[in-house]
Amino acid sequence: MKASEQVQYVKNPNGPVIGTVSRQIIERDGLYFKDIDGSGVFQPFDDWRLPPQERAASLVRVLTTKEKLGQLFISDWRMGRDQSDPAKRDDSGLLDEGTFTGKTIFGEQTLPGTTTLIRSWWARHLILRANPRPEELADFVNQLNAVAEACARFVPVQLASNSRNESGKAVFGMNDATGVFTAWPGTLGIAAAILGDDITLADRFADCVRRQWDAVGLKKGYMYMADVLTDPRWQRSYGTFGEDEQLIARIMRHIVPRIQGSESGPTPDGVAMTVKHFPGGGARENGFDPHYAMGQWNVYATPGSLQRYHLPGFRAAVKAGVSSVMPYYAKPSAEKSAQQLCDGGKPVAMRPLGFAYNGEFTQELLRGQLGFKGYINSDTGIVHNMCWGVEKLDKPERIAYAVNAGGVDLISGLFDIEYGQQAMERAQNGYYDAHPLPEGFTREDLTLSEAALDRAVTRTLAELFALGLFENPYRDPQRARQVVCENEADREEAMQAHRKSVVLLKEDGTLPLTATRFAGKTVYAECFAQSQEEADRATQALRSRLEKEVRLAADYAQADVALLLLDPSSGAYFHATAGYLELDICEDKTVCDVDEQGRPTAHTHTETTLCGMNRLRTVASSVHARGGKVIMHINFTLAWELGNVEPLADVLTAGFDTDSGATLDVLLGRFAPTGRLPMTLPRGDAVLAVDAQGVCVSPNDVPGYDKDRYLPESLKDQNGAGYAYRDSAGNDYALGFGLRLTPARPQK
Repeated sequence: MKASEQVQYVKNPNGPVIGTVSRQIIERDGLYFKDIDGSGVFQPFDDWRLPPQERAASLVRVLTTKEKLGQLFISDWRMGRDQSDPAKRDDSGLLDEGTFTGKTIFGEQTLPGTTTLIRSWWARHLILRANPRPEELADFVNQLNAVAEACARFVPVQLASNSRNESGKAVFGMNDATGVFTAWPGTLGIAAAILGDDITLADRFADCVRRQWDAVGLKKGYMYMADVLTDPRWQRSYGTFGEDEQLIARIMRHIVPRIQGSESGPTPDGVAMTVKHFPGGGARENGFDPHYAMGQWNVYATPGSLQRYHLPGFRAAVKAGVSSVMPYYAKPSAEKSAQQLCDGGKPVAMRPLGFAYNGEFTQELLRGQLGFKGYINSDTGIVHNMCWGVEKLDKPERIAYAVNAGGVDLISGLFDIEYGQQAMERAQNGYYDAHPLPEGFTREDLTLSEAALDRAVTRTLAELFALGLFENPYRDPQRARQVVCENEADREEAMQAHRKSVVLLKEDGTLPLTATRFAGKTVYAECFAQSQEEADRATQALRSRLEKEVRLAADYAQADVALLLLDPSSGAYFHATAGYLELDICEDKTVCDVDEQGRPTAHTHTETTLCGMNRLRTVASSVHARGGKVIMHINFTLAWELGNVEPLADVLTAGFDTDSGATLDVLLGRFAPTGRLPMTLPRGDAVLAVDAQGVCVSPNDVPGYDKDRYLPESLKDQNGAGYAYRDSAGNDYALGFGLRLTPARPQK
């Protein structure tokens, strides 16, 4: 049978439910407790009345070194349903028991079956990237924990995931799955909706996330990003809440306690959060991503920018009790940065070490200045490929140094347990008597002590205790389906957020497209994307939605109105671009290459962010020639430059992975637009130009709303403005901009 069919529950009066498949239950003082170490003797770690930290410290003293080493790492794991060979699944069919060898940008590894991973490797932290139905996910979580309960000592398996409650394309390592959980707008859209509405929208979003994740047994989320969007060419822009550091801080203050369950940290009905990417990934050198060498630097060219712009969101998350923080891959550049100060005026040391290895940031800033008490979870791949600043160390040394110097408690990437064991053995076996120490490091830096391992595992165990997973890691699959799939209130809240996320950028009196106002007129509808195949699919879906709403024209040359939906895209996550990430909405645009230091070269290549840009102009010109109107909606995953498209539009709206139905509700007059821009849209290439030395004319570490302070006078107008895009109506598309439909019209 599945573990879901074998779970036995015991209810404590005024206490937690104990759920178990095979563990002994201890009765004491009229209460029930799980026998965690299998001894039959009541121990402090069995006692759910004690604080999680005390229970964790007690348990770590009885775990073996092997058991603790397995808990130092977290990596992707696979489900039995995805195993093509039925003979390599467990009896329930839920677990993949085959061996697996694979290589990603994070490294290469051969892995055992699931039962061996849990029982022999003692891994307890897994990342799920698959997208199963809620009941399948609950069954899977239950099966994992039934295996863990069969071990001599029980430590639950914690399944982590990147966010799953936002719309948009599934992107590995960012939003791994979409379409199962209730889908809200992208995080930029949530920010746009809040700016036009109020912060209680964040509360409703967080409540939905917590209920749905807890119902299926997903108890840890790699979410959300407290990063401030400062260089708009950063690929991760779409995962942020925009460029307003104070808004981001407000959002963190609201969503962290509501997702985790309390203002003091995770609770049994909460979901532990790992906020990322400390100390802020937005300060990218010209937008380059740190998954590859060109993007390994965080540059703080502006005095005080670290404190002013990049830390407020993390400070708010820490104050709200966030359980875990993820440092970014990048390393700070002293050479290219102005002085940054800690609280009290002490200069921040800019040692060129990736932030997971950089104690000045993780220990002094995060723990010392911000007061963080939780655990540090590295970003994925720091031991193998994204080990910026410690390339000369071997893999065991990198593990030890991350734990010792960076204070990392959970290392994401691969199950590098063997390398961790080597890092411990080198403290005792005379390894460095026969091997030279890398320059600048000590033996204590590069070897892993039992005390350091205990510190790390105690911190992660405390989270598991706080989440109630020792008492009951099991979930009811049918309830999981009901909570996730059958809650109409959640779906309507999310759809309202989609509607509220639409920003009206330009309007000449054409809206709303009510049936009365457009009686007898025809509408031509077409979608544009980076690929024609994607555009064709979207166009078919759009026309199917519209055919009962308006009179559709098959040919734009016969249309009174053109409704054009644009979904541009630039670059590819995890892959270096030949030049700078292109923000212009363009087709076959010639742009410069860059050298290994990220400086522009004389060599060029072409970029396309929107296939059919020339056709777009043709459609608009044809409709305008007949006296018609062009209504355009753009999906913003990046801060697009609009110079090629805005002049073509009579009406222009912005969405942020916004549901197309919600967009139509706005355009067809069923919902008056309220959204506000969560980021400033750059005027064009001139305000993002990079000189021969690789220095951007607008600083990488300053958000768009404040970049005018640093632009050359030659790029500013008489009012000192120059960075934001200004449309043909004279409006600047800056942070917080958004029109209203005035005067109010009857919504027929």
